[in-house]
Amino acid sequence: MKLLVFGQTGQVAHELARRLPAGVTARFLSRAEADLMDPAACAAAVMAADVDGVINAAAWTAVDKAETEEPAATIVNGDAPTAMARACAARGVPFAHVSTDYVFNGLGTAPFAPEDPTGPLGAYGRSKLKGEIGVRAAGGNALILRTSWVVSAHGSNFVKTMLRLGRERSALNVVADQIGGPTPACAIADALFTCMRAMVAGSKGGTHHFSGAPDTSWADFAREIMAQAGLPCQITDIPSAAYPTPARRPANSRMDCGSLAAAFGVQRPDWKTELSVMLKELL
Repeated sequence: MKLLVFGQTGQVAHELARRLPAGVTARFLSRAEADLMDPAACAAAVMAADVDGVINAAAWTAVDKAETEEPAATIVNGDAPTAMARACAARGVPFAHVSTDYVFNGLGTAPFAPEDPTGPLGAYGRSKLKGEIGVRAAGGNALILRTSWVVSAHGSNFVKTMLRLGRERSALNVVADQIGGPTPACAIADALFTCMRAMVAGSKGGTHHFSGAPDTSWADFAREIMAQAGLPCQITDIPSAAYPTPARRPANSRMDCGSLAAAFGVQRPDWKTELSVMLKELL
């Protein structure tokens, strides 16, 4: 199986590159080769590639920055994947696109199912939702994989921030009223490979959710990081209102991942186990 992957340095792209299964080859496109600010160039890259499938692992992920630069975020997260999906549909090759829990409004306590109504709280969520709509409208065999709270030993993420602060301080205040599933980037990579292999063989994609288990708060996630890392830093719960950010975060990021398990046999990863693997690499 030959794949074309948009993205090279992000968390998911990094894990895709180092977890290539046997019998799978992939070409990873850097920003210089395919800038997502130029959707036409992304479509051209798909049309020119001799591949069995395409994965978009690149995105605008600066949630707060999107609030002041929404047009640019919308091109990267909305127009570019739409162009990729249209090119894939024209070529007759499957397309996999990584999306986010931020397309929902974060209300309630029940896990969001793939078919639930969307309602983004901010610019980032709106930009990602536009991408989803465009990918579906392209009409090809496409997978939209919504995930949440992505972490790994690479790039910028919550685990690395907590390790740095935990070494510098004896105590931290961490938001406790946002609940979701921390998702290891390595597990996302494996899920994408599994789904893409099935889609190349004829399975249909669809919209599915994928997040780590069990669901937890940022504060409890931080406590587990400190405990596994052997850091004495004490975590104090605070409400989101005590830690204002330019972009509103969803309070409920719980995701119903049942359809992915049913369609592709992919189960939710245990984030505590994967955290220990990450920390061995980081420490």
